[in-house]
Amino acid sequence: MSHFSVMLLPDRGQTKTYRLSKGKLRLLALLVFLIIASSIAGTYSLYASFDMRKDFNLTLETLKTERIAFAHQKLTFETALKAEQDKMNVYARTVGQMQARLARLDSLGKRLMQSSSIDPIEFNFDVEPAFGGPRTPVESSIADISIFGQLAKVESQISALDTKLVAVNYLLQDGIEEKNARPHAWPSEGGWLSSNYGIRTDPFTAKKAMHKGIDIANRFGAPVLAGSRGVVVFAGKMSDYGYLVEVEHGYGYRTRYGHMSAVTVVVGDIVDANQMVGRIGSSGRSTGPHLHYEVRRNNQTLNPAKFIPKS
Repeated sequence: MSHFSVMLLPDRGQTKTYRLSKGKLRLLALLVFLIIASSIAGTYSLYASFDMRKDFNLTLETLKTERIAFAHQKLTFETALKAEQDKMNVYARTVGQMQARLARLDSLGKRLMQSSSIDPIEFNFDVEPAFGGPRTPVESSIADISIFGQLAKVESQISALDTKLVAVNYLLQDGIEEKNARPHAWPSEGGWLSSNYGIRTDPFTAKKAMHKGIDIANRFGAPVLAGSRGVVVFAGKMSDYGYLVEVEHGYGYRTRYGHMSAVTVVVGDIVDANQMVGRIGSSGRSTGPHLHYEVRRNNQTLNPAKFIPKS
């Protein structure tokens, strides 16, 4: 059997000789190879582990970014949903306001019918109004069709009822003299003219603005009086006017009494000249207790100073 000799020559001391057989040498070579291979494998595993950790961190960052994007998208959807809900609430309130207006007009119509000699069969306010006309296609809408359907239906009912009331009012005017329909009384118990009709400096904005009536300053709670005989067509709160009463006098004349603290009439009431319709207040867009008094004819504002006593 052949052997191999390995000599170690130190700088000092005796030389050492190791004799290895061919088999032991092969075993030694295999051992060295395994050590080197293990080192390489360990190094690669360490590198792969570092690379995997890097990928893992990158995945975590991506996940975090996606979660932020998802949260933002969720907030956007929730905001849009709330906006749509608010819009639907507005539609619902509009329907309610229109139905209230319809009820007021209906009450007024019935009251006018009771005080007239018109055939109740011809003007029956309890019967569904008749409609007709050609079919007209409409484009589809994303909005809630039922809400728009209700709005269209109530609007049609109001239009039909308004037409009936105009006819009733016209027929009733046969028994009303225009001089009695024309506003002529001082619209408050006491008080004094504090602001005229026309262009003035707005007390809230300090800018020039049109004042469509006159202001009568008076003590809080003083009676507000009708300018002439007529029927109440509105009694309640109105934007900017606060508590407001509107009276129809015939021949196109209407009067408005705004900023009151209380209303003492209801829609459909027939009032005489100088009859109390409310009390002086400061509701709505007001700086103090007073009456905002308007005179209108055919929906056009007129200067109320021409319709009040000169003294």
